[in-house]
Amino acid sequence: MIGIVVVSHSFSLARAAVELATEMLHDQQVRIEIAAGLDATTLGTDAVAVAQAIAAADSGDGVLVLMDLGSAVLSAELALDLLAAPHRVRLCGAAIVEGLITASVCASGGAGLDEVASEAENALLGKRTQLRSSPTDSGEAGEPVGGGEPASEGGGGASDDLEAAVAVFTVENEHGLHARPAARLVTELRGCRAKVRLRNLTTGTGPVSAASLSRVAALGALAGHRLEVSATGLDAQAAVARVIGLAARRFDEIAEPEMSVSASGPTGPFPASPGIGIGPAWPLVSSEFDIPQQPTGTLDDEWARFAQALATVQTEITAASRRAGSASGIFEAHLLLLEDEELLDTVRREIDTGTSAAAAWAGALDAAAAEVQQLSDDYQRTRAADLRAVRDQVLGSLLGHVRETVSSVGVVIARDLTPAQVADLDPASVIGIILAQGSSTSHSVILARASGIPAVVGAGSWVLEVVAGTTVALDGGTGRLVVAPDGSTLAEFETLAAEQRARLRADAAAANQPATTLDGVEVHVAANIASVAEAVAAKVSGADLAGLVRTEFLFLGRDHAPDIDEQEHAYLGIAGALEGRRIVLRTLDVGGDKPLPYVPQRAEANPFLGVRGIRLTLERPQLLRDQLTAIGRVAADNPVSVLLPMVTDLTELQAVRKLLADTLPQAANLEVGIMVEVPATAAKTAAFADHVDFFSIGTNDLTQYALAAERGNDAVAALADPLDPGVLRLIDMVCRGAGNARVAVCGEVAADPAAVPILLGLGVTELSVAPPSIPTIKAAIRQLDLSVCIRLATHALQCGTAAEVRRALSNADAHVG
Repeated sequence: MIGIVVVSHSFSLARAAVELATEMLHDQQVRIEIAAGLDATTLGTDAVAVAQAIAAADSGDGVLVLMDLGSAVLSAELALDLLAAPHRVRLCGAAIVEGLITASVCASGGAGLDEVASEAENALLGKRTQLRSSPTDSGEAGEPVGGGEPASEGGGGASDDLEAAVAVFTVENEHGLHARPAARLVTELRGCRAKVRLRNLTTGTGPVSAASLSRVAALGALAGHRLEVSATGLDAQAAVARVIGLAARRFDEIAEPEMSVSASGPTGPFPASPGIGIGPAWPLVSSEFDIPQQPTGTLDDEWARFAQALATVQTEITAASRRAGSASGIFEAHLLLLEDEELLDTVRREIDTGTSAAAAWAGALDAAAAEVQQLSDDYQRTRAADLRAVRDQVLGSLLGHVRETVSSVGVVIARDLTPAQVADLDPASVIGIILAQGSSTSHSVILARASGIPAVVGAGSWVLEVVAGTTVALDGGTGRLVVAPDGSTLAEFETLAAEQRARLRADAAAANQPATTLDGVEVHVAANIASVAEAVAAKVSGADLAGLVRTEFLFLGRDHAPDIDEQEHAYLGIAGALEGRRIVLRTLDVGGDKPLPYVPQRAEANPFLGVRGIRLTLERPQLLRDQLTAIGRVAADNPVSVLLPMVTDLTELQAVRKLLADTLPQAANLEVGIMVEVPATAAKTAAFADHVDFFSIGTNDLTQYALAAERGNDAVAALADPLDPGVLRLIDMVCRGAGNARVAVCGEVAADPAAVPILLGLGVTELSVAPPSIPTIKAAIRQLDLSVCIRLATHALQCGTAAEVRRALSNADAHVG
């Protein structure tokens, strides 16, 4: 006879389930072992206890293991590796109560392991059938009648009167469904009239609600895992199609640069953000929260305080997101956690039982973080830090704690930092970060890299004992860290720092000077920005203008479009920060691969080739009309250009021109340009030239479309080189066909000093880059002779590969002399 093991977080729950199942056996004996709780009262699971229970339950015919929650599955999987002798074991995803009863009865009749497992997994069919046939059942709140668990692969399981869909995909993201891709999934499904569930078929974990960020992250879905997505409801088919499309795009995740492990060994410190930092230590001490268990007032008072804390933190995170600029996506997961219905329902139930809001919130987030912390993947485990960061931020608001910040020049030392804390740091004052814990892939470190602050992580708790003011030296590129360095060591670090800073200082000193070639040709160097803060940085960095203002920052992360007044205010803020420099406002560039929750779109098999950019806004003319109205108001007193994304046909440009004339007849002199992102647009530049004032080449998309190679796809990323001769020929077509219109490049290649000679040689007259790159690009231009650039570009067009072009760049004299 087979044996059965019950794995549960709660010993009391497991014991009650076994007692109930035993009552159904009518004195027949089945070996049922319990591996539940860390002890009789402490919740948790222990892989060693599970392994011991399996060994005790196995009489030779095999063991069926039933588990309650995701981390119980992980413990059970680990237990299989711990078993000292081979055992025939089946991990079963059945509901623990119904599955245990059915399995026990079936096993008592002598059924084999496969039959018992099958019966257990189908134990809910009777309940589902009864609920579907009940005319009075109204289902759970917000859930269609008969929703229940999703069907297994290839099966049914949804109510006959509701649309149902099921599909399977493989996770391709390097680090699986951690916080950011999980947040992208939750956002993608907003507004869908369907209940969507995910099941990890590889591990047996789930199903979980795809609307809950904490539950999706706790699935433990790693690269290569197969996941089942199922949906019921009016939009079920579309919802599943969206998830499958998103999975095919790797959940729109851009790979983060990896830092090599420090030579200092596996105990750390580890490199995290490159650069040299030397200065006095400024320990940042984290205060512990004294969390009250009882509310201080009525339930209504407690709810009001909690709601206010959530609103306050939402405002703080939104502000931090805007300060983060290009790294703002990190905070999307934090905002979604504040809206996670499963977490909030847990808090609501606890408060209603008389628990304080602080204790309820801390308990819910601690439990969610503990589940993520038990995942087997190191990268995914670091995402528990996001849950703790949001936990502490809300607790700080609830309990009146003031978050400590650093205003003095020095190296910050802390156990760990939240993304919000890093966003608060001033790169002009903070010259380095040392973390006792942390990971080079944490969101905090990603923000530090974006801010250019050198950092090392995993240094160990001993760094927390460093006395404030002590000199410390760190190399964020190698992980080297020295506290109180002696004279020779300090001199070594200072030499390295001086070498790295010398060129940056020289470039920065001349940043506000024109970028003029050796033969007297001036090239405008502009900034790509998406906020007032970045506009300020652009001015300080010496930008001649804002060559690309991504207006999407106003439209994302909200449930309705900004009105005309809000847009006008935002654009005026950017114009004011740039003090009279021209700003090029690109109209809304979303849709397809970047959907908006308040702009319904049908699912697309390939959103990169779908309704996006100008195609979307022409389908929603009120969106475009409002944005053009706001732009026109700003243009009345400021130099403003409007840039249209994803234009592929002259009729699209003409339609916008007409809408602009009808909306703003007084803005006839407003400069209008188009993005060149599609090869066909580049090939017919001459057809557009008489209708625009300028062209802006988006080399990121142009390269992707021309080479059929997505940069985010590791398998073909090496092909997506903007210096491929085919891409260069498209840029050449634009420059030759532009007539009197200006030609700018706003893609990443514009920030590559090695590529600048070819771009100028092809005829580009403006380069638009991220603000920190402006001084470097200006300096590079001043070292060039345009006649030499033209010869180099002519040679590059004759090359066969991007590698050949780069060899020509590295040895220009040999090819153009």
